[in-house]
Amino acid sequence: MVNLHGKTALITGSTSGIGLGVAQVLAQAGANIVLNGFGDIDGARESIRALGAKVVHHPADMRRADEIEAMFALAREQCGGVDILVNNAGIQHVSPVEDFPVQKWDDIIAINLSSGFHTTRLALPSMRAANWGRIVNIASVHGLVGSAGKSAYVAAKHGLVGLTKVTALETAATGITCNAICPGFVLTPLVAAQIDTIAQRDGITADAAQARLLSDKQPSGQFVTPEQLGNLVLMLCSPFGDQVRGAAWAMDGGWTAQ
Repeated sequence: MVNLHGKTALITGSTSGIGLGVAQVLAQAGANIVLNGFGDIDGARESIRALGAKVVHHPADMRRADEIEAMFALAREQCGGVDILVNNAGIQHVSPVEDFPVQKWDDIIAINLSSGFHTTRLALPSMRAANWGRIVNIASVHGLVGSAGKSAYVAAKHGLVGLTKVTALETAATGITCNAICPGFVLTPLVAAQIDTIAQRDGITADAAQARLLSDKQPSGQFVTPEQLGNLVLMLCSPFGDQVRGAAWAMDGGWTAQ
């Protein structure tokens, strides 16, 4: 078992989906948790408390550097600082490049990429002082390959993988590591909505729509789970991850093996 007692993990976009799954795994290992995001905040908080972990929440809008700074101030005040940073917050919009709404582009780049820069720059000083830290960027297979209609998302996730590599190089001689995880399809509310859209559009059942969605990209035919992603984050936080630096770790059911 990995013991994270005395460590504090800040996970952006963590009131549901992947972020909450990661938070729950780290809480089970003993970490204090700083949640971020909107939606069912009370439910997310209670699920962490039920695991015996200390939990605080900050609703920082990840487009705003000042609110991200306020979130880190809360983490210092309530938990003594951030030892583990998981950059998970993200949004999506699908449209051809020539029709892509400018505001959607700006929001996706801000939330999916620039927020990772701001959290990293704020986390590194205390990590350097302690000579220990873990930064895990939840990228995507779209940080490794492209898909039509997803220009902003693909650009942001490729950028996040690049930021991961630079951060890893700049901390290579320290006890800090930085890595990216690149999931394929995960059954989150966002993907569930895609399945519903396919089912309604094509007049098929939800199960058939799910199979159609996965068969197009993910050879395993199975979703990656938030728990699986959380356990990979946990491994990277353990001594086994000490020399995993700058990796873009695909967990994608074979998507990028094709």
